[in-house]
Amino acid sequence: MKTQTVNCPTCRKAVPWNETSTFKPFCSERCKLIDLGEWASEKHAIAGEKAHPAEVDQLFEH
Repeated sequence: MKTQTVNCPTCRKAVPWNETSTFKPFCSERCKLIDLGEWASEKHAIAGEKAHPAEVDQLFEH
């Protein structure tokens, strides 16, 4: 059976999709950390309306 591959979301390098692929879907820890940094700096975001500050406060009260 042929191993499936996916493209690393950061550098687009082909990554085998199997048990030995430690960082899947990323090709390396470096690409994984670059992606994490982009989420942390809000370069990536999930589409939708921002929550009202009162709603956010209410989530943390419980």
